[in-house]
Amino acid sequence: MTPEEITTTLKELFSSEVQTPAPGLWQVETPQMRLIVLLSEDQSWLQVLVPIVSAQEAQPFLEQLLEANFNDTQETRYALHQGVIWGVFQHSCQSLTTPDFSAAVERLLFMHQRGLSDCFNQLIEGRIRQIIQAAKLQGQSLKATLQNLDRFYEEGLMGEMDQGAESREAVLAAWRRQLERLWQEVEP
Repeated sequence: MTPEEITTTLKELFSSEVQTPAPGLWQVETPQMRLIVLLSEDQSWLQVLVPIVSAQEAQPFLEQLLEANFNDTQETRYALHQGVIWGVFQHSCQSLTTPDFSAAVERLLFMHQRGLSDCFNQLIEGRIRQIIQAAKLQGQSLKATLQNLDRFYEEGLMGEMDQGAESREAVLAAWRRQLERLWQEVEP
């Protein structure tokens, strides 16, 4: 892939938002995101970057990010640099095709859009599975586990003290759905 092909492809994807502040550097900035494309000094290697979140914000989800690198991110990766979690794509320019470059950019934009939501959902599901496993080890049924959950909310052990009844019921309904969905999958 040549610098000219990179410029053409970025302009097709982003129209007039493409900037070239220096040779071998492209930048796309919109109100929603920032995308950077860098060429190595010898123009043999391409790197595409998009910031996702601060490393501090991602700290609780590092395990999920690494698992995503292994299972979900395809040709892109999460990476840490200068206190920021980035979506990164790296490839040799010689073998990179325009369709593969476009697909990688789209994948990075998807990663940016999702932020940490998938990691958060995976973390929460893991915790719910731990709760189910503990309940089953104690010989509790799903019904008894749901009753305990209701009791915890009533006693203020879970949720906010000033949480309204409607909000509390919505949270409990979400817990119920997840417990019911995962109950049969978890072994004691």
